Amino acid sequence: MINRRKTKEILIGNVKIGNNNLISVQSMCNTDTRDIKSTLNQIKELSDAGCEIVRLAVLNKDAASAIKDIVKKSDVPLVADIHFDYRLAIECINNGISALRLNPGNIGRKEHTQAVVKLAKQQKIPIRIGVNAGSLEKDLQNKHIPLSQKMVESAMSHIKILEDLDFDLIKVSLKSSDVMTTIDAYRRISQIIDYPLHIGLTEAGTMRGGLIKSSIGIGALLSEGIGDTIRVSLTENPVEEVYAGFEILKSLGLRKKGVNFVSCPTCGRTQIDLISLAKKVEERFKNFDKDITIAVMGCPVNGPGEAKNADFGIAGAIGEGYIFKKGEIIARVPENELLEKFEQIVINSYK
Repeated sequence: MINRRKTKEILIGNVKIGNNNLISVQSMCNTDTRDIKSTLNQIKELSDAGCEIVRLAVLNKDAASAIKDIVKKSDVPLVADIHFDYRLAIECINNGISALRLNPGNIGRKEHTQAVVKLAKQQKIPIRIGVNAGSLEKDLQNKHIPLSQKMVESAMSHIKILEDLDFDLIKVSLKSSDVMTTIDAYRRISQIIDYPLHIGLTEAGTMRGGLIKSSIGIGALLSEGIGDTIRVSLTENPVEEVYAGFEILKSLGLRKKGVNFVSCPTCGRTQIDLISLAKKVEERFKNFDKDITIAVMGCPVNGPGEAKNADFGIAGAIGEGYIFKKGEIIARVPENELLEKFEQIVINSYK
């Protein structure tokens, strides 16, 4: 049982963050926000995959204007990612955005920050302070201290700006592309603030390497009770980030959303195209919202026994497969009919 760090609760749209609420899975659109149709299509794809909060890049006034129409048709809360121009933040708030990702020290004069914070406070719009290791302030870059400490000092300086303006609807992230730097930064800041933390690595990489690094970094922090929202940043279709995020949470027992999929690694006893079959089963059930375990095993000798705790499973044989339920074989099916029959049995069990 993981004892989660106690944090302040904030609301992003209708999603409760912190204070032992469920850890939320986020992602970010890679569409041009000015392209309303494409952006809404991707938000829908992310939502269908289970994504609970979606971030949008707001690069200019046209993108900020598009937020108004996007918000109206989105069924998940949206976060506007703002850099440097305070006017974009104000327009996004007025256009119905649920939260901002904004570092208050980077938007110019004090009165600019005051204007944004005043409106955010009135509308109860949280602000995520997002520190990235590669874009620290110059004075911090020249300090002879660990990079993770520099990241924490950067975050604390931005937090102070908001707190001095009596604003506390704050979420914080400290991301690096290096696993241990990221872990150390979050460990450090978790000792000195009680604001909710958004965790993840930045620029983690493509599907293979990025998923491994993110799983290690995010998993290590979650196992220590650190983290209130997560994003698995991948150079990939952002929908894959959502699936990966839930898999990490499920593996730690922190969420029970959808299928827990298990399969054996294959061996010389395997007499069926197990790799292809396992991928197809996983794909078929990726959006199945029942909290069940599905197993795809290589042979009938060990399959039903080793996976006897699975709700449903397949054990491969020569040109066929056995479908089992809680370790008991319930059907024997030719290989070319196996996938369809298995899907039919599982889905019919929940009608």
